[in-house]
Amino acid sequence: MTKKINLFANLKSDFASGLVVFLVALPLCLGIAMASGTPLFSGIIAGVIGGIVVGYLSQSHISVSGPAAGLTAIILTAITDFGAFDVFLMSVFIAGLIQLALGFLKAGSISNYFPTNVIEGMLAGIGIIIILKQLPHAFGYDADFEGDQSFIQNDGSNSFSFLFDVLNHINLGAVVISLASLIILISWEKVPFLRRLKLVPGALVAVIAGVVLNEFFVYSGSSLAIAKEHLVSLPVPKSFDEFKSILITPNFAAVTNPQVWVVAITIAIVASIETLLCIEAADRMDAQKRYTNTNVELRAQGIGNILSSLLGGLPMTSVVVRSSANNNAGAKSKMSAIIHGVLLLISVLSIPAVLNKIPLATLATVLILVGYKLAKPATFKHFWEKGKYQFIPFVATLVFVVATDLLKGVALGIIISIIFVLRGNLKRAYSFKKEEYEDGDVIHIDLAQEVSFLNKAAIKLTLSEIPQNSKVVINAHDTEYIAHDVLDLIREFKETRAIDENIKVKLKGFKEAYELENSPEINNHVSIEHYYDVAKRALVKKEVVKEKF
Repeated sequence: MTKKINLFANLKSDFASGLVVFLVALPLCLGIAMASGTPLFSGIIAGVIGGIVVGYLSQSHISVSGPAAGLTAIILTAITDFGAFDVFLMSVFIAGLIQLALGFLKAGSISNYFPTNVIEGMLAGIGIIIILKQLPHAFGYDADFEGDQSFIQNDGSNSFSFLFDVLNHINLGAVVISLASLIILISWEKVPFLRRLKLVPGALVAVIAGVVLNEFFVYSGSSLAIAKEHLVSLPVPKSFDEFKSILITPNFAAVTNPQVWVVAITIAIVASIETLLCIEAADRMDAQKRYTNTNVELRAQGIGNILSSLLGGLPMTSVVVRSSANNNAGAKSKMSAIIHGVLLLISVLSIPAVLNKIPLATLATVLILVGYKLAKPATFKHFWEKGKYQFIPFVATLVFVVATDLLKGVALGIIISIIFVLRGNLKRAYSFKKEEYEDGDVIHIDLAQEVSFLNKAAIKLTLSEIPQNSKVVINAHDTEYIAHDVLDLIREFKETRAIDENIKVKLKGFKEAYELENSPEINNHVSIEHYYDVAKRALVKKEVVKEKF
């Protein structure tokens, strides 16, 4: 059941988190635009639309949309082939229409079949990418553009060899500012009285400190002063006419060009998959364990890309880096994403000269801490303790996300997860048959003998339709294998929504089921046809009986 959301209910924490995301998003929007071979303001336009429009239309509470590094190669190739930016914008316009149609066709439901260990592996992989890519900026070496996530860089080096190049280009002023920023950020999380200053985020204090330090170095004539090329570089329009020239509209005459449609379909597919992956990841990060309607999300992204193209902006997706920064900053609702978009709009129109004083080293330090939280050692330990069926897909996804890209890494992780599931003893799977029930009835949900991650969508739907003030018995006595994803889903339902909506939940047999989850003896082979057939069958039955809650 969907609750009506009051966007202003958590304005204090959402404003602080929106401010942090704004600081993180600004150089990323500029860097991705630069790498895509487009006007710098095209990245800002996409960030503003992604924050305000998509943020408002989306049902996700912590995800943030904007230009994505995963689309840079597609954009650069397309613009080179077309020879005109306005022709490319026609592709973005069509891509938005396709995403809108996918949302109405309920294509977003495929996100329910992404395994948790693969999503967590993707997040950890992105965390490592952030650390690898931002360390050079923290040392004052800005040869690579902000927002780059490619293992193999444009100059032929890779993320690891590039770190050794940093040793020959260390900027002492950037190192001093990075260390000062790091001390501020850690202190804001660890020192009790500073943690209570939620309205003033540590990232903002670190940015202000970085600007003040560098201005002191400049005016004192110190050799530690950071040069202009190591600061944020936002275009500064000198007149209203110059600003109007930034806004470019699509060339609608190019609609008959077959290549425009090929690029549009490519953007729509890649952007939609990346969005669904990021939304699933954002839901996993959400402390309140709220679920996002992914079909609504696709429609929101489609509208966002249509508007972005009409104003001369880049295509966008939901982005893990910004969403992670949003979550870490304490966002409570989607108001934080909207605020970040508003701040982007106001700042680039009113104070671009001030923003251009921000050292990239400070922003790099903020992102490095975000990366660490995504790839912290506790996550590796967690999946190691879950056994090889959880750990191997997690690590494989992580490695391939870092070494290739997000989509290839996730695809490999899902393939490995399916292979492991097929090796399990899948004699019976979980599904459900919806039945009518009356107020006061005890709803019984009997889990089948085998429950895999592919059954997560059906179970999530069942749990979402349980009415308020009801009584539910979830029985796993006969269950020999239950996927970790399903266990998390049921546990989160019991500990969050059930409490909020006065649903009394009784679990039976889950200790035994959990112990069997990682049993090395679950290794029988079954055919893929049998697996998909039995994955559609199971039992949810309603009984009016007396249960002791």
